[in-house]
Amino acid sequence: MLIPHRDDVELTSPLQLPQLPNEAWNGSIAYLDRDGVIIAGSENYVNTVDEVVLLPDSAKSVGDLRRAGYRICVVTNQSPINRGLWSSSNLSMIHDRMGQLLLQNDGDAHLDLILHSPYAPWEGAWARKPFPGMLEAGRQLIDVASSDPSMRELDLKFGDDWTDRPDESASVMVGDRGVDMSAATRFGVVGILCDSDTGISGVIDSILGGSH
Repeated sequence: MLIPHRDDVELTSPLQLPQLPNEAWNGSIAYLDRDGVIIAGSENYVNTVDEVVLLPDSAKSVGDLRRAGYRICVVTNQSPINRGLWSSSNLSMIHDRMGQLLLQNDGDAHLDLILHSPYAPWEGAWARKPFPGMLEAGRQLIDVASSDPSMRELDLKFGDDWTDRPDESASVMVGDRGVDMSAATRFGVVGILCDSDTGISGVIDSILGGSH
């Protein structure tokens, strides 16, 4: 099983979730693709920290989601790693920069968890969208971390091995491509397709019902 990765640490390493601004967590997660949702994408990949550009109002949208009680789980395909174009440490720096920019623009715009798939398309990884491995891991990691940041009680399961799944009806998956929607369908969460030029800010009202 080719499983998802976290930046700089093992997948099952301890996870300290940032406090939500207003509400106790009700179990809802916003699973967000990265490029075309939070930051501007590129046909040639986002290769350096200098290429990290937030899409308009993406920080406020992430902040709005967390103010509404959602945890944020970024799920991003990053095949340049296994294509040999650059390293996982480079990706970590890119994600650090993205996190800094989000918080500079909205102090509530924390990312609770970032998962990436380093695998190339031909590897057939369960962790690579359109397969739902990153979403499966995200739910289990955040659920356990919410009560036990040490992650000692974590028993990660994927696919047919994971039978006792929680209800995802209060959660959403936002992406700009068909593979994101396929992953959402396979996982059992509502998929919301956004325009890659406007990203999450273009669909935030439909997620929150205009209540923010």
